[in-house]
Amino acid sequence: MSATRRRLFLAIAILAVVGIAVSSVSLDHHFRKSKTSYCDFGQAFNCDIVNRSEYSTVAGVPVALIGILGYAALLAFATFYREKAETPGILVVGSLGGLGFALYLTYIEKYVLTVWCILCLSSLAVIASITLLAVWLLAGSMRRAGNEERPGA
Repeated sequence: MSATRRRLFLAIAILAVVGIAVSSVSLDHHFRKSKTSYCDFGQAFNCDIVNRSEYSTVAGVPVALIGILGYAALLAFATFYREKAETPGILVVGSLGGLGFALYLTYIEKYVLTVWCILCLSSLAVIASITLLAVWLLAGSMRRAGNEERPGA
């Protein structure tokens, strides 16, 4: 495995751990009974409003828990399965799914709830970064595979 490829997997793994941490804090805020001041910055930024809204669950499952599970899956692929040829593609598909969901939630924050959550925006930045790194990893894998198939390469 090349040094660049190893660094990309490491960066994805570190970001996935950061995503788990952010989602865990968000999940804690989701279940708290009392109001928190963690990210309450007036009317524009309030995690409590977002984390306790009707949009904070999908079929009864907290969105933050979905985030933890998604980031854990990305972490597993970036660490335990990084030697498999299909892993870069799996990371791209998984991170794109997470990014799409995060963008949907960002839309809800802006146009429906009209309030921002710092934790949600942090998670959006993390999943966007993972997606970019995963695409870069996949592109490198495809280039390498193409070079191996050409005679004399």
